[in-house]
Order: sequence, then structure tokens, then C-alpha cells
Amino acid sequence: MNLPNCPKCGSEYVYDDGTGLLICPECGYEWRADEAAAAEEANKIKDSVGNVLEEGDTVTIIKDLPVKGMPKPIKKGTKVKNIRLVDPEMNNGHDIDAKVDGFGNMGLKSSVVKKG
Repeated sequence: MNLPNCPKCGSEYVYDDGTGLLICPECGYEWRADEAAAAEEANKIKDSVGNVLEEGDTVTIIKDLPVKGMPKPIKKGTKVKNIRLVDPEMNNGHDIDAKVDGFGNMGLKSSVVKKG
């Protein structure tokens, strides 16, 4: 059985106590395997249709996006290459950093893009 490393200290010596509880012998941290899988799934960034996004993906804008200080919006259907995923809490809710042709570097929300 391949068990995950400890989420607290990173130890690889995790064991299952037989009741579904995973225990780290190095730091003493205890957690449920199903909770760890659910938390990992919740941390994945998904596009507007539910596809999981990864670093370097190409995405398409699904609606016109007005940009402050620019006379025209980013048009629907604009392709954005080589995206970078970032923490939305640190970037005003934007979870994608990208360079949009004609607009430069900017933050985008995953809810307004589609993978591919």
C-alpha cells in the first residue's frame, strides 16, 4: 500500500492504524486518508467547465473581459498560452497569471477560461 507523506512534517514513515487513521511516528500528526484526498481535490484549480488546469496550459477566454485603463476589452475566444497558477488569496481572487497578447501580464480567474 502506498501511503502519502505526512502533510505536517513531510515524513515518509506514515502508517495506517487499521481504522483508517494515518499516523506519523515522527511528529505524531494524525489524519484520515479520505480527508486528505478531499482536501487535495479541493485545492486543484479548474476551468469554467471543470477541467483541471496545470502550469503551462493554454486556455481560451470564454467571454469579453473589460480591462481597467484600456479602451477595449479582451475579446471572447482569445487564446492565452503558458499560464501560471497562483494562490487566489494573494491575488484578489485571480488564480491564473498570464501574458495576454496586446494587454501584457495580468491575473485571470479560472471561471472565465476554458482549457485548450
